[in-house]
This record gives sequence, structure tokens and C-alpha cells, in this order.
Amino acid sequence: MNKLIITAAICGAEVLKEHNPAVPYTVEECVREARSAYDAGASIIHLHVRYDDGTPTQDKERYRVIMEGIEKACPGIIIQPSTGGAVGMSNDERLQPTELNPEMATLDCGTLNFGGDEIFENTENTIKYFGKRMIERGIKPELEVFDKSMIEMALRLHKQGYILKPLHFDFVMGVNGGIGGSLRDFVFLRGSIPSDATYTVGGLGRYEMPLAAAAIIDGGHVRVGFEDNVYLSRGVLAKSNGELVEKVVRLARELGREIATPDEAREILGLPKRK
Repeated sequence: MNKLIITAAICGAEVLKEHNPAVPYTVEECVREARSAYDAGASIIHLHVRYDDGTPTQDKERYRVIMEGIEKACPGIIIQPSTGGAVGMSNDERLQPTELNPEMATLDCGTLNFGGDEIFENTENTIKYFGKRMIERGIKPELEVFDKSMIEMALRLHKQGYILKPLHFDFVMGVNGGIGGSLRDFVFLRGSIPSDATYTVGGLGRYEMPLAAAAIIDGGHVRVGFEDNVYLSRGVLAKSNGELVEKVVRLARELGREIATPDEAREILGLPKRK
């Protein structure tokens, strides 16, 4: 069984300091939270960025400054910028971080009803457009799937040449409008991807740690962080993203799974070795 890759989704586009004062907005706060996760054992930082007032942005220069800060504070870390951005952003606005040529970036594989009138729109043509951009720039996509139909979309577009192997999925579970976060739901998604694909699972809120345990046992990988959950345990706010990573590390050790370094994560995911 491969070592466990831990991804830290340190801030997201929706969660606020009102939910947890440690949620990062500023450059310094993002670097601090990334370092806390890295020190605890995370190999990948899944990155959204904000302006200092908390407003989400896909601005390339904001990403550049924060990514450079994280790279300096966390030697060797894999930085995975989001191309999801926030509801209402255009395709080209969302794609700005890919202009920085990161090793990885997210590729959302379907449209989702986030709640109320918020629709996170990803048409088939949008997904093709994003896939082509990532192929052109040599960026490995993490295929974000919120439901079974999005796996089917990803596999169909892979056959058409818009997504290249090796395929790596992220099961985002428990989101409003998407699949639930039960063990039954996890098994359904897990059984729907090719045998040679890798996957990470990220459960929202109370689903985070039960799904982490399932992935650890199954040989998959885990995503935690403030984007998905701000609590260390019921009613207890996490003081940092690092605390959430530490909890996964303890769980993995109890279940007999070693933690991957960033370079080991690159090997598992089929990323080129760093020079």
C-alpha cells in the first residue's frame, strides 16, 4: 500500500473568520497556515486566495505572492491552486493561477447547486477548456467530483483526450447539492473509478474524519482543512490547519499507514521529480 498523501485545503472561498478566527485571508496568514499543515505532515496545499478583507479572488498576482511565500516557508511542498474560484467568476478569471504553471491544479467535473440561487457552473465545454489548458501547460489536474455523474464526465473526456492519465480524483463529499458523506456513498464513488487511478477524499464538517479513516484503510489519500471543516472535534474550533493534519497523522499511525513526503507524493501521483 502506498504511503498516505495528506492535502491541506487551508482556506477555501466560502469559510470566514466568523466561522473560525484562524481562517487565513492575508498573505502572512496563508503562509502561516500552510506552514502549520506542512510541519504536521501535509504534502499538498490546496490553495484558494483572498484579499485582505476576505473577498475571494483568482487574481494571478495575488496567487503569485502567496505561492512564493508558501514555497519559501515549506520547502518542496506541492501547491495545488483552485480553478474553481467562486460562484459567478468567468472561465478565464478562474484559470488565472494556471498562468503560473503550478505542478497541479483542480479541475471541477460538473455543475452543482450550492444552495439558494448559487449555482457552481461547469459545463462540458468549460471542462474541456480547462483540460486543454492544463495539458498545454503540463499541469496535472486533480479531478474534483461532487457526485457519481462527474466521474462519468471525467472518464468520457479522458477518452476524448481532454484529460490525461494517470488520473487522480478528489471525492468532495457532504456538499449541499452533491453526494452525501456516508460510508455507503464513499464505497459507491470508490468503486466507480478505474483501478489504476488514485484518489483523495475530502469530507465536509462531521464527515471529514470518518471519511479520512475509510480512505486510510482503503489505500486512498486524505484532504482536510478549514475549507471543509473548522472544528477539531464537536464544538471545539481547530486552532490551525496543522491541528487537523495532526489528527489525520495520528489516525494513520493507529491504522498502520505511513505518511508521504512531498517527493513521495509526486512519485505516487506521477508528477515529475523536482530539479
